[in-house]
Amino acid sequence: MRFRRTAVCAATATALVAATAGTAHATPPIPTRMAALGDSLTRAAGSCTVGGGTLCARNSWSTGANPAVGSHYSRIRELNPEVLPYNEARAGATSADLGQQVRAAVAEGGIDYVTVMIGEGDACAASEARMTSVGSFRNRIRAALRTLHSAAPQASVFVASVPDPVQLWQLGKDDPAAVKAWKDGGVCQALLADPTSLSAGATERRERVRERVMDYNAALDRACREIAGCRYDGDAVFDHRFSAADISSADHFHPSLAGQRTLAEVTYEAGFDW
Repeated sequence: MRFRRTAVCAATATALVAATAGTAHATPPIPTRMAALGDSLTRAAGSCTVGGGTLCARNSWSTGANPAVGSHYSRIRELNPEVLPYNEARAGATSADLGQQVRAAVAEGGIDYVTVMIGEGDACAASEARMTSVGSFRNRIRAALRTLHSAAPQASVFVASVPDPVQLWQLGKDDPAAVKAWKDGGVCQALLADPTSLSAGATERRERVRERVMDYNAALDRACREIAGCRYDGDAVFDHRFSAADISSADHFHPSLAGQRTLAEVTYEAGFDW
């Protein structure tokens, strides 16, 4: 890190902020009130044994109380039995909704740990053309995280990467039940339109969706680095190779109960050392 020879005090202060922004070298305090922000992945849609896309928040990788998941909340509760969880994630949410979720979390008062997993809805649009632009995504994430830090500067913030969308397609493309569910439900058509097609056009479209998600993840990483107490997962979720068992047999799109457990393991390992 370089320091200017002039304005030494100001430069030193800037260096100290830069040293803490986006990193967590010192172990933060064990949380007492945590909040989860995001979309249906964090509301654990599809992880119930019945009901298709029914939300099953008790199975959430972040705040779920189901012991079979081993959520962040469950693990932190072993260290602090008094910790309280709030799940502000909403099905269908995109980056445009993150600011409102931040405000809802802050309104709970005393929030000192926040998990963020957002971006699947931005990529899983009705068509490739309707995906959220990288610029809009970047600006929304940056504004939301800055608002969160301003309102709750004491909070440790964990930001998870968006899963690799092409891997989801690879896991289901040869499963007739998955293909039918994607077609009948109009699921994530930017990615899953013509799911059995191996034409150059379909392959290139899927790769463009994947590249858009990679750009989203780069934006999440950069926005997290700009605030103190924030840790990005280093693309851990994006890089993880999920299995077919991790995908819900109810809707063939969201994580199953096993998938939520996998998300909990991958993200907690990439997060804070309480």
